[in-house]
Amino acid sequence: MLEIKVLEKVLKEALSTGGDFAEIFEEKTYKNNISMLNGKVENVNSGVRSGIGLRIYHKLESVYAYTNDLTLENLLKMAKQLAAAIDDEVTVTDVQLKEVTYENAHPIRLYPRSYSMDQKVDLLKRANDAALAYDEHIQKAMSFLLDEEQHVAIANSNGKYIQDTRVHTRLGMNVIAEDQDLHETGSCSPGASKGMEFYEEEAIPEEIGKEASRTAMKMLYADNCPSGTMPVVIDNGFGGVIFHEACGHALEAAAVAKGQSVFCGKLGKKIANECVSAVDDGTIPNAWGSQNIDDEGNFQKCRVLIENGILKSYIVDTLNGRRMGMESTSSSRRESYKYETTSRMTNTFILEGKDTLEDMIAKTNYGLYAKSLGGGSVDPSTGDFNFSVREGYLIKDGKIDKPVKGATLIGNGADVLMKIDMVGNNLKRSQGMCGASSGSIPTDVGQPPIHVSSMIVGGKDGGSDHE
Repeated sequence: MLEIKVLEKVLKEALSTGGDFAEIFEEKTYKNNISMLNGKVENVNSGVRSGIGLRIYHKLESVYAYTNDLTLENLLKMAKQLAAAIDDEVTVTDVQLKEVTYENAHPIRLYPRSYSMDQKVDLLKRANDAALAYDEHIQKAMSFLLDEEQHVAIANSNGKYIQDTRVHTRLGMNVIAEDQDLHETGSCSPGASKGMEFYEEEAIPEEIGKEASRTAMKMLYADNCPSGTMPVVIDNGFGGVIFHEACGHALEAAAVAKGQSVFCGKLGKKIANECVSAVDDGTIPNAWGSQNIDDEGNFQKCRVLIENGILKSYIVDTLNGRRMGMESTSSSRRESYKYETTSRMTNTFILEGKDTLEDMIAKTNYGLYAKSLGGGSVDPSTGDFNFSVREGYLIKDGKIDKPVKGATLIGNGADVLMKIDMVGNNLKRSQGMCGASSGSIPTDVGQPPIHVSSMIVGGKDGGSDHE
């Protein structure tokens, strides 16, 4: 990483035209990605990403530039050019950085770079073989293994200098089941802020392969889902993607500060059923979305977003906090030095309640049990969304009746929050990549099972008169 004396000179130059704050984000990242198809390695990509991003604040605005040329001459040139965008009264003093030290909350036992390529390929082979052996109708198994070791240093004109090392690894399996003209997919992709010990302690490759194939086979012979308005039980884990997409993004200051969120002006007001509480917690040890510090160098926190239905906090970065008259909630994140940081989620989930999944099913006379969700889309300004159901079952007379496929959940995030009338007692989180203006970042989504009293279910099998 760059010497502190170099960073001090660059920060001073950045403030030479009247900026009131300057910040450097430096990183060096080692990345590997291996993909496999039916037991054969298809692609291996390895590389190192290194560079810095420089940001200057002037009141409620900012300017940003980045480079991978880390010579002092170039860094000073970039700072001068960036500062030229600002023209105000100058009161520059020397910047003196002082390093902040702390205890790492996310220890790593086996760093990915300590594993050979052959060892990593073997992990994929184990998952691949288990997926294909699950059933003769599993015709194609596609898998990937990625690992990343990111070293960052953040320095700002307030005198802060702080470093962090973030390690991520993830193994994903996608399969296709076929029987004549029937085709169905299944997937499983756990990840963590851990090293290769993750595949010894939690994410056993054979179990990942089997789970992907199990889902595909469950849905291969399923009937088409009927459409209509009905109660929906959404299971734990990746079911939390609805809260993440339809509600979480609308709570980010990037949307709120611009008046582009359905939750603007709602702090302290009821936005959900009183049985709903939710957090964004970046401190969970070794969780996929966790960090020691955010990308502005602030220590991560557990942010209570909703408490018993009441909106308690937004997800706030420093710049948008200025615009909103609020303090940062340590919620600034970015993919790399090439992106200007902004407010982003970490591990976002609905907290446990007192109900059971069995009680939710028993309460439902006719409805849908969404065991697992897939992709979807959402408009943060309105909260309107639609999500595909990866694995679903029809509920009849308080019992799970049969598997159904082709279901889509259609609704509005604010509306669904009010219609959650039961929250389960077994929280589970799942992993995903979240894309926004500051790039693609690892985030956990999650929840216990929830019962939504009424939702629009789109299906392939006509309509239903049940409501």
